[in-house]
Amino acid sequence: MKNILFVFLFGILPIIAYSQDNVAVLDDDDKAKIKALQNRSAVASSDTLWKFGGTAGLNFNQAYFSNWASGGQNTVAATAMANLFAKYAKDRHSWDNSIDLAYGLLAQDKNDAIKADDKIDLTSKYGYQLNNPDWYYSALLNFRSQFAPGYEIKDGVEVGDKTSDFLAPAFTIFSLGIDYKPNENFSALLSPITTKITIVNDDRIAPDYGLDEGENVRAEVGAFVKLTYQKDVFENVNLLTKLDLFSNYAEDPQNVDVNWEVLVSMKINKWLNASISTQLIYDDNTHIVVGKKEIMEEGVPVLVDRKGPRTQFKEVFALGLSVKF
Repeated sequence: MKNILFVFLFGILPIIAYSQDNVAVLDDDDKAKIKALQNRSAVASSDTLWKFGGTAGLNFNQAYFSNWASGGQNTVAATAMANLFAKYAKDRHSWDNSIDLAYGLLAQDKNDAIKADDKIDLTSKYGYQLNNPDWYYSALLNFRSQFAPGYEIKDGVEVGDKTSDFLAPAFTIFSLGIDYKPNENFSALLSPITTKITIVNDDRIAPDYGLDEGENVRAEVGAFVKLTYQKDVFENVNLLTKLDLFSNYAEDPQNVDVNWEVLVSMKINKWLNASISTQLIYDDNTHIVVGKKEIMEEGVPVLVDRKGPRTQFKEVFALGLSVKF
């Protein structure tokens, strides 16, 4: 026993002390790298790792006026939303899946309810880790569309023919490339080989989305970049931002398609949540009504819509019930 105690005191303890001293002099970057390697080793050693989560909620707002001197308009609005994810990791394989859904209605005074928000966004991304643990070979599939018909709005009322519908349009992107993921918060997918397919299941509005008359599907080949960043920036405040860039090799490659989304979610308590989201879109193949122009039909001047590509922007503030899991 004395021999064992002697070896421990004069053999083992100095080694432990020396190791602790060496760790203590490591800078923050070295410590972060060691921790990342330990985390990756823990993941690799497990047979299978699935991680599920997301938020779902119902936001509601209402205003009522009676003999109100300052004026006002009675409104009722409700929006349902869900942002869910499922992530899988095993050895050098990773598979990230996300579903982003929203649908909202707005009613003003005695007018019929109109669509206030409508979104379908599905993404699935597979990655195979390279020798450098920050880089992955990657394949991505993304689908975007909406649930219900949309119309031009004037004075709070839907007017004219519909401007969109389910699968009119819908956008599908399939890309092969390399993904840079230095941590759990940031991802940068770079793809030199990407196919973008535009589907418009409505002959009347197909030309408004870059399709020739009589066509319902348009395929483009180009380069694609997807940047994603998500982090709790403050306690109970989460920031998520996604930026998609696509350039068509064969047609006007300088006109880059842009889809930039920002979502800030604030958890008030167990059930209440507030959020503000923005989305900016530019696609020179999507034509928006920007005014009127006069044309001659059988010698008679007629006013018709003047259309062209424009920057689209949407902002939504919501306060309501939510569940995070």
